Amino acid sequence: MSAKGRKTGYRGSVKASQNFSANQDAETLYNAMKGIGSDKETIIDLLTSRSNAQRQQIYTSYKTLYGRDLIADLKYELTGKFERLIVGLMKPPAVYDAKELRDAIQGLGTDEKCVIEILASRDNEQIHELTKAYKEVYESDLEADVVGDTSGHFKKMLVVLLQGTREKDDVVSEDLVAQDAKELYEAGELQWGTEESTFITILGSRSLCHLQLVFDEYRNIAGKEIEESLRDELSGDFLKLMLAVVRCARNTPEYFASRLFKAMKGMGTRDNTLIRIMVSRSEIDVLDIREEFRKKYEKSLHSMIRSDTSGVYKRALLRLCGGDDDVAGEFFPEAAQVAYQTWELSASARVELKGTVRPAPNFKPEVDVKALRKAMKGLGTDEDTIIDILAQRSNSQRQQLRQQFKSQLGRDLMADLKSEIGGNLQRILLGLMMTPAQFDAKQLQKAMKGAGTDERALIEILTTRTNQEIKDIKEAYKEAYHTSLEDDVSSDTSGHFKRFLISLIQANREEGEADLARAAEDAKELCSSSDEESASMESKFISILCTRSYAHLRRVFQDYIKLTNKDIEQAIKNEMSGDLMSGLIAIVRSIKNKPSFFAERLYKSMKGAGTDDRTLIRIMVSRSEIDLMNIRHEFKQMYDTSLYSFIESDTSGDYSKVLLMLCGGED
Repeated sequence: MSAKGRKTGYRGSVKASQNFSANQDAETLYNAMKGIGSDKETIIDLLTSRSNAQRQQIYTSYKTLYGRDLIADLKYELTGKFERLIVGLMKPPAVYDAKELRDAIQGLGTDEKCVIEILASRDNEQIHELTKAYKEVYESDLEADVVGDTSGHFKKMLVVLLQGTREKDDVVSEDLVAQDAKELYEAGELQWGTEESTFITILGSRSLCHLQLVFDEYRNIAGKEIEESLRDELSGDFLKLMLAVVRCARNTPEYFASRLFKAMKGMGTRDNTLIRIMVSRSEIDVLDIREEFRKKYEKSLHSMIRSDTSGVYKRALLRLCGGDDDVAGEFFPEAAQVAYQTWELSASARVELKGTVRPAPNFKPEVDVKALRKAMKGLGTDEDTIIDILAQRSNSQRQQLRQQFKSQLGRDLMADLKSEIGGNLQRILLGLMMTPAQFDAKQLQKAMKGAGTDERALIEILTTRTNQEIKDIKEAYKEAYHTSLEDDVSSDTSGHFKRFLISLIQANREEGEADLARAAEDAKELCSSSDEESASMESKFISILCTRSYAHLRRVFQDYIKLTNKDIEQAIKNEMSGDLMSGLIAIVRSIKNKPSFFAERLYKSMKGAGTDDRTLIRIMVSRSEIDLMNIRHEFKQMYDTSLYSFIESDTSGDYSKVLLMLCGGED
């Protein structure tokens, strides 16, 4: 939690036990480990429900009563990850941190991520205590060991952090804030090369409150976040360390939520990271980490631990987690409030939609027709001229060109383009020459013809078009393919997904403002449907989400949060699956922020190996005169890079040139 918004009160998940008796607990543990085997459930229940201070008293009583070392006995009785977790709980926090650092820097290789995590997130007092514990336990100097195991600017920043001399949060100077922001900017963005020492001095010594203000001022000066500049200027472990410092200064629980997610996502689990965070934060801020996790990943930390671990190890971790935020009524009020406010903002926002392609001034179709014919006549084709004309005319002007081409030359412009140009360049230019309804109709027909169905294309088009646009598409489809769109969709899909698409094709979505009383009833219907048979639940979602107006649904989704403390999108993910789930989520995201929905689709079409050119072309053509400028803005906000640069790096040749002209500029 940032210092500006840090919560007060105890935010750990493990609390001191009432009516505590160290001798009684020591006896319980002794009996749990006596004889053949051990009672692991008793060990879990006891140690995860005692504070660390109480565990230290139990440790002392155990030695006094039985003359034995409790940690040694636990190590003997337990194994693997479960042993590591339980033994970690038994160590004082400073000793535990010291042990983690010792393991990270001893032996072959260094676990830089562990070193970064601990030193970037601990306060001055914790740093002093862990360096003292390291000295006592290992009879070695932590700073000397770190210096011997690291190098360069990474080493210098670690040494600064090990001093534990960060200014206190009440030390904030407005003049110094402006000066620090300016120095950081001049040390990086304005300089050939980077003055790393400036970054080390400021990020390593200023208070967290002060740094947050510096980051705000830096954004004003540089026009970008400090993290973006760090990625441009630094590299390797030094970059990772500085980013960790920034993230902890902004919001420490969010930093740990991200670390936990990465520890469990994908194949395999980084158990050392998972154990270290759950143990070390259990009496500090696990409640805040849970909340940040739920907001950021739309699932509870509890549910991810439950699905990613097993056995007694899982049970111990879940006890430290302290609760499941996906259970009704358990969702943190703060997280529910954020979801509610997001819908409130969506309802109140009055964003002006802007396309990137506008009608060309002084448009003379006869001149353009002559230039296009010349570009395609004879040997070779002048692609540059064709692109310059077609990508810089509005769709209405292109329709005039088609008509003028035929009346002036007796030729079909579309046919000539097909014969002269191939590949993706042909696809995008022909797409530009169609009316919006013809283009969407063709995209839908392509999505269904042949082997397999492109359900994503069907969803993208039918969930984002207005009633009038869908009516126009149906008419264009009938004219082009001599069959109805509804019939083709009906024969190519099945089940609830078919019902969902057919409902959208009717183009009967209401268009009025929200009816507050009816919205409350609709929210109750959606809530109650989760307790019913699957078919009934899906029917209710289809009925409400496919027919109510956007304004009305925004209110429904707000009321849904009030009733369940969950966002509607998370409920859909929990209750449904397959294409119907994808379609309903597409509606929700379109209502929340349609340009953001398309920005995500564009990003996914280009990221990784290969490019989904059909999706890329479809969105760039269909949104170029509607909201592509807004999509560009959302893309930059979401991915810290411009849509222009993403297209530029992912495509090539004349095809790339058309896409970039439609994009309309570099952000």
